[in-house]
Amino acid sequence: MLYKNDSYIDSVKLDQGNRFAFNLQGIEEGLYHFDHDPELQYLYLQEGDSIIVRLNTKEFDESLVFSGRGSEINNFMIEMFLAHEDEEPLIYEYYALEPEAFAKKMDSLRLEKINHLKELKEHFPLSEKVTSVAQASIDFNNYSHKEKYPFKHKWKKGTESIPELPDTFYDYRKTVNLNNGTLVYFRPYLDYLKYHFGNVAYVTCMKYCNVKDKPTYDYLHFNRHTLKLVDSLVQQDELRNILFRNVAMAYLLKEHSPSDDCESFIDKYRSLSTNDKHEEEIDKLYKGIQRLQPNSTLPDLLVTDMDNNKISLKEIGSNKKTVFYFWSASQKGHFKNVHKRISELKKKYPDHNFVGINLKTGYNQWHGMVQEHGLDMSNQFHGGNMEEIQMAMIIDNLNKCVISKDTIVVDAFANLYTSL
Repeated sequence: MLYKNDSYIDSVKLDQGNRFAFNLQGIEEGLYHFDHDPELQYLYLQEGDSIIVRLNTKEFDESLVFSGRGSEINNFMIEMFLAHEDEEPLIYEYYALEPEAFAKKMDSLRLEKINHLKELKEHFPLSEKVTSVAQASIDFNNYSHKEKYPFKHKWKKGTESIPELPDTFYDYRKTVNLNNGTLVYFRPYLDYLKYHFGNVAYVTCMKYCNVKDKPTYDYLHFNRHTLKLVDSLVQQDELRNILFRNVAMAYLLKEHSPSDDCESFIDKYRSLSTNDKHEEEIDKLYKGIQRLQPNSTLPDLLVTDMDNNKISLKEIGSNKKTVFYFWSASQKGHFKNVHKRISELKKKYPDHNFVGINLKTGYNQWHGMVQEHGLDMSNQFHGGNMEEIQMAMIIDNLNKCVISKDTIVVDAFANLYTSL
């Protein structure tokens, strides 16, 4: 399926030769994205482009290659995506460095990519618009790591406060457009804005709100700050609404107990948002949280078993204490770690039933993985509709689990590594 921003453009099926073709007329130049659930990648299109895409659906990102007119920018963007993925473990180690050393490492990684872009421009003429998108694919992942650095460093070093940073550490902020309508739906840009506003809200709060002695901050207080910052600095309507939604989501997924504070925050969010679809989504999330409070019953949610039969969570968790956990084929490291953890927990709690629910994976791929890795087929289920299961079970990360007893919720916001 092909999308421009959040608007559906077209979809196509593979033919008998495993080929597909889009014929698009009168397109608007800019960033598009195409989905092969659960994968997503970006595509920059201009009038007159004739692009051939080659890929292996089992190794979607790694196998993606473009050729033909318009392929240069798209190959560059996938190279940047894979380079950033490869750098993640390295940068995780860099977070332990002192600020000047960390900044130097990040600047070096960025410079390598900028030089690669310069080489590309020497061989292929790129328009100003194309160049700006290529530059964005370099910059915003790099800048996000700098925004995260103070908090990651504090965690890695086990200190009580974030490090004091040199005056030049955030110089790149002077060049960032916080209202870039071209990049509204570009994930690296949105991720950067999320970390940036969260960072600024935290530092502002610590400086002016007399909370320096608190080991943790108040989520309501912090997210009100973030809403205010977005409201004051972002004027682009679509971007404002997306950022407001992200802040509201982050707050509700941390504050799991409905309260007057939650109602107050949601009222403030509604007063700022002008996107009805987002408001419905936030209301749906809040109602889902309310339905998952202790002593409530498990949601009326259907999943699929290994024989392709639909079965309800209530039926699965009807006999004894059950721990529902989640995994996805796209996160290979998590897949390995979570099933190692489940093996440990089964020994520790032999009276519990541990039930795996797969997300963001095609049924056939999931089925094959269960068999290939020797998982207990009687306790593995395919989640199907991601949005439905995410809202029903309030899945904010794959380390969460839902604990029930005889279909009654015990703890819907537990963590596999800290709650058991």
